[in-house]
Amino acid sequence: MSCPCCGFLAQYTHHHLVAFLLTFFSYVLLHASRKTFSNVKVSISAQWTPSVQNASSPAFSPGETWEENNLFADSDEATLFLGVLDTIFLFSYAVGLYMSGVIGDRMNLRHVLSFGLCGSAIVEFVFGTLTEWLQFYNIYLYCGLWVLNGLLQSAVWPCVVAVMGNWFGKSGRGFVFGLWSACASVGNILGAFLASSVLKYGYEYAFLVTSVLQFAGGVVVFFGLLTSPKEVGLCLESETGLSPVERDADSHRPLMSDEEDEEEEGEEEGSEEVCDGGYYTIQQGDEEPRETPKAIGFCQAFCLPGVLPYSLAYACLKLVNYSFFFWLPFYLSRNFGWKEAQADRLSVWYDVGGIIGGTIQGLISDCMGKRAPVLAVSLLLAMGALVGYSHSPPDQVVNAALLATTGFFIGGPSNMISSAISADLGRQEALRGSQEALATVTGIVDGTGSIGAAAGQYLVSLIESKLGWMCVFYFFIVMTGGSIVFILPLIVTEIRAMWRDRQARTHQL
Repeated sequence: MSCPCCGFLAQYTHHHLVAFLLTFFSYVLLHASRKTFSNVKVSISAQWTPSVQNASSPAFSPGETWEENNLFADSDEATLFLGVLDTIFLFSYAVGLYMSGVIGDRMNLRHVLSFGLCGSAIVEFVFGTLTEWLQFYNIYLYCGLWVLNGLLQSAVWPCVVAVMGNWFGKSGRGFVFGLWSACASVGNILGAFLASSVLKYGYEYAFLVTSVLQFAGGVVVFFGLLTSPKEVGLCLESETGLSPVERDADSHRPLMSDEEDEEEEGEEEGSEEVCDGGYYTIQQGDEEPRETPKAIGFCQAFCLPGVLPYSLAYACLKLVNYSFFFWLPFYLSRNFGWKEAQADRLSVWYDVGGIIGGTIQGLISDCMGKRAPVLAVSLLLAMGALVGYSHSPPDQVVNAALLATTGFFIGGPSNMISSAISADLGRQEALRGSQEALATVTGIVDGTGSIGAAAGQYLVSLIESKLGWMCVFYFFIVMTGGSIVFILPLIVTEIRAMWRDRQARTHQL
């Protein structure tokens, strides 16, 4: 039996490649700008608190001078507020995901995606660059801008996943989405590189560079992205990413389905394949064109099989993944005493591990035909990797190796759930006749994950201030175990299905 992912690359056109690259780099630029905030936390904290020289003075003259330019009396208060900003961003991002997924299934995906990219870029410019240029510091302004930023950024992920789901079917989806979902990690690496390169000029220039690039990316997406194969006259078969003369009846069925669907002969009667302009299309004899499928409701999407357990599992997993995202450079700088630029560059090894992990694990899940068992093994190993990293010595080479290992086992499953599995859930058998649910399902899964991540960011800052970083890592281990618990029924079901298939093949031999 040949691996289902073999030979699928030859079935794609240059339109698939353009859609892949535009959606990939649009989210790379978004995550690069998002990563900037975590990379400059030490600089922001120093700007918001009195300087060492001022703190050593017996009295301030006048006393109001430093109070206007510094929001907090010490770095601990500033650190706690940075955690609050992370929490505010993620809660607004989560709420926005629930709404933007529904909006994305009802409006033009290209318009929604471009609006989110350009709007978020403007907000980040005002937050990090304009306020510093004007020397205007205000807690309420920062909170309001970060709420707006979360809402605008939430429009991006459901749209890019929906576009990818439109262009790429089930065949090889684990590998394609595993490779594509590296966009977040590549964005983190780019953001760390850009921030560390211009940080010596001031943190405001890190926000300036990334926000300008993100705005430019939104403009390119608006004028260049094709959201569906139908926009260039490709037929239904080409929408799945398969060759036009070969029909894939399973292109909209998730891998976690245990039943083998047989193609109904009635679907083929009265249909004829013709070639129009170089692309194969389907002509239905004496049949009027079908109406565009209507988008399903939010509650209907939430009740689809597999959506709730994967959403809850992702809430636990995204808490851990985003804690590394938001706090890793800060932890490396404060815990080991490394310079902020060194910590920024070292933190990219976590993302390197996530890129490799998501791609390899997605390919394995394609070959197995199942997702949940691959996730379970990776998450179990992730718990051990967290224990190892919590005891990392103050050696940058060893720390980088442990970071890459941790990223492989945590970032890999996180990328799979947020991309390939979300696409599976949004194209499952229960949606036949109403296919417009991909963005809604993606918004539900990522939104629930963001709620968990939002609560986690405040808890991380609270646990660290009260109990220290070691207890933070214990907290991560518990949350990783919670991810396994929530998908345990799916793991058992898929393992049983694999066992039945193996027994059936044995009997056939």
